Amino acid sequence: ALMLHPEGIDCDLFVTHCWQEGVYEFIDKVLNSWPRGSAHAYCCMLSNPQNLDIGDLISSPRDSPFAKALQQSTHMLVVSTHKCSIYSRVWCAYEAFLACSHSKVIFTASAPVPKLTRNVLAVLTAESISALACFV
Repeated sequence: ALMLHPEGIDCDLFVTHCWQEGVYEFIDKVLNSWPRGSAHAYCCMLSNPQNLDIGDLISSPRDSPFAKALQQSTHMLVVSTHKCSIYSRVWCAYEAFLACSHSKVIFTASAPVPKLTRNVLAVLTAESISALACFV
């Protein structure tokens, strides 16, 4: 992203997660729960240099990339997992505190329901057939 936009892009969605979810679980939940109208997201695992020492970036939590992105965003998407509470991580708890302090809209991400479309169509078809049988 920085190669295409060295000056950065305005962020309207802040994604918080606890690092315990797998990448497929993370992607499923984020894509399924993406708030309508949001265009650009900040997620630390995709935004911060994870293989470097980021101690200087987070030495002042209020001035950290996390805090700056969250302050600019309009929404916060919480990606939870069944493996642990997201709020067992101090950074996630701090991000939640900042989001509440800045009156951000907070969503909890959810996984897509497997085969939802097929199951809904099956129910609707069965109900339609039943309704037609009543008129015969």
